[in-house]
Amino acid sequence: PLAAWDLSSPLLSLWMHRFYLYLGFAFGISLWICVQILIKKQGKNSQERSIPEAAQDLMTNDYASLPKKHIFVSGVKIFYGSQTGTAKGFATILAKAVTSLDLPVAVINLKEYDPDDHLVEEIASKSVCAFLVATYTDGRPTESAEWFCKWLQEASSDFRFGRTYLKGMKYAVFGLGNSAYASHFNKVGKNVDKWLWMLGARRVLARGDGDCDAVRSKHGSIEADFRAWKTRFISRLQALQKGETSCGGNCRRGKCESKQHGTEDEEPEPHALAAQQPRDTEEEEPCESSSEEEYGAGEHQGRNSVVDVEDLGKVMDLVNKEKREEEQQEEKGLFGSRGKKEGGEGRAMLTPVLREALTKQGYQLIGSHSGVKLCRWTKSMLRGRGGCYKHTFYGIESHRCMEATPSLACANKCVFCWRHHTNPVGTEWRWKMDQPEMILEGAVENHLDMMKQFRGVPGVKAERFEEGMKVKHCALSLVGEPIMYPEINRFLQLLHQRKISSFLVTNAQFPEEIRKLKPVTQLYVSVDASTKDSLRKIDRPLFKDFWTRFLDSLKALAEKQQRTVYRLTLVKSWNVDELQAYAELVSLGSPDFIEVKGVTYCGESAASSLTMANVPWHEEVVRFVRELVGLIPDYEIACEHEHSNCLLVAHRRFKIEGEWWTWIDYGRFQELVQEYEDSGGSKSFSAEDYMAKTPPWALFGARERGFDPKDTRHQRKNKSKDVSGC
Repeated sequence: PLAAWDLSSPLLSLWMHRFYLYLGFAFGISLWICVQILIKKQGKNSQERSIPEAAQDLMTNDYASLPKKHIFVSGVKIFYGSQTGTAKGFATILAKAVTSLDLPVAVINLKEYDPDDHLVEEIASKSVCAFLVATYTDGRPTESAEWFCKWLQEASSDFRFGRTYLKGMKYAVFGLGNSAYASHFNKVGKNVDKWLWMLGARRVLARGDGDCDAVRSKHGSIEADFRAWKTRFISRLQALQKGETSCGGNCRRGKCESKQHGTEDEEPEPHALAAQQPRDTEEEEPCESSSEEEYGAGEHQGRNSVVDVEDLGKVMDLVNKEKREEEQQEEKGLFGSRGKKEGGEGRAMLTPVLREALTKQGYQLIGSHSGVKLCRWTKSMLRGRGGCYKHTFYGIESHRCMEATPSLACANKCVFCWRHHTNPVGTEWRWKMDQPEMILEGAVENHLDMMKQFRGVPGVKAERFEEGMKVKHCALSLVGEPIMYPEINRFLQLLHQRKISSFLVTNAQFPEEIRKLKPVTQLYVSVDASTKDSLRKIDRPLFKDFWTRFLDSLKALAEKQQRTVYRLTLVKSWNVDELQAYAELVSLGSPDFIEVKGVTYCGESAASSLTMANVPWHEEVVRFVRELVGLIPDYEIACEHEHSNCLLVAHRRFKIEGEWWTWIDYGRFQELVQEYEDSGGSKSFSAEDYMAKTPPWALFGARERGFDPKDTRHQRKNKSKDVSGC
């Protein structure tokens, strides 16, 4: 036994000392051997997987799962937008050339391609996408490419898609045009190239410009221009097959950003590479262009172009410069009250720079201060993919709804403004005023023009397209404050005369205008905060007495007899902890309904400090609403629209015998408002007079979570790139 040992013995002590010494030495040798084995194994793996340094970017750009053969392209998809057949012919020629590389190839007519469903899938397919697009009349796309270009343009400027939506997609563009019309030469090709780049796609080759004008063409004809570009394209495919990553035209302003280059080299011009190549022998097709007689030689600004990221700062600088100049003019007395020049007419609300900025954001501008824009839910419902939350809550047919405003000016600068404050601001009407008849005509005309572009688009239901060509609803809720427009009552009358319902949103800074407002189908007041401090931070109002105006606006709302709504936008870390204060505001305005919606992140902006961290999850919105309802006993949760992160709280008077009646009988409303007008305003009516029963699928707690079962819900395959919001 150990206890019997003499532990103080010198012999035992020496033995134990040697034992620990040998044990430590053996452990050190073992550790050294293990480290050497790991180093050798790591070196072997590195040697087996070695890739040129410049290819590391590709390995992190959706290529990490590729085999060791370094084949960075799995196939080629050639898309064409053609009018007379030239682009289609070029696509066929290019496909034959690609086939010689033993690569799978597909030729696709853009008219038959649905970018909303399939464009993001090109990332996973690891195909190189070549776009051959012609510029036609007025610098616009050909009929076959019109929908694709419209979708791409809107996606590139929509904050819900973002700058990485197509990250990992490889593409090249060849445009067909005529340089005789320099103002829009190859405008479509340039735009497609720009929009893809803005969505994060990677160019593998600089854009090619085919010129129908033989005199100005770099190579003598558009066919020769195409052959030169095709030669470069095939060369790039071969390089990609080998894993090479030399500059392929992804650089800006001719500066190469590839890690293979020690210096910034100029990219060679297309004809410099093609000069060494033999001319193709394919039969030349007629040129795709249009005559000057059709559209003139002047510059035509497309209605739906977008602001390039690099140009946005310049636009904002010019906008701010114009504002400063206006302020200086007012200080010098050049303008009198309400913005009128002394002895003259009021100035236009939309200056040339503002007009350009808003146009590039997708607005169709009308006159000097109005606009209309196509809602994405309109497009969704046209395709049978569901409507917006107003469809779920109130029975609006989204594909028949026109989104418009008679005033693009606003008295607030909200942190969640969709347009990053490119619109004008002011506390009173001080601009030239257009007549309401002209505004409504222009709004309907522009709306229907945008709707016409959906004729024949893949997935669009023919019956809904026909219904959509007749406007039934008008949401006066775009950027700006519609109630500022001095002739807003006349504008509402004109809407109702056309049997168009009216949904008007005001920011609660004009209480007297609310009191003077004639009946609308539904009147909203934005209640973005419940305390003076939080309202100042979120809405950033221009009025010094904004809080008094805000409270008075809610009192004015309580006096209205038709349907009224509080619209609450929840912003995490800003206003979600003000439950008791919100409850007090509800008692002040006594709205029929309360819409509670999580804020939609609009992207980075110097004008707003809002980030994705301020966007609440749907579960957080539900929890907030449950707690709020607990403080306002006359209200209950009625409906839910999960996709918009939105819930509807309704007054209990709209719950009859246990069933909710939040929907609207639009036909009955039109009858009532006509009787009101015929009586000179003496025969009034209330919200209960035109309510309709809410369907079961729209109710809170229903399995559908607010999605109409008549439609088919579309789930994007790449959920990380999903876009949502209102």
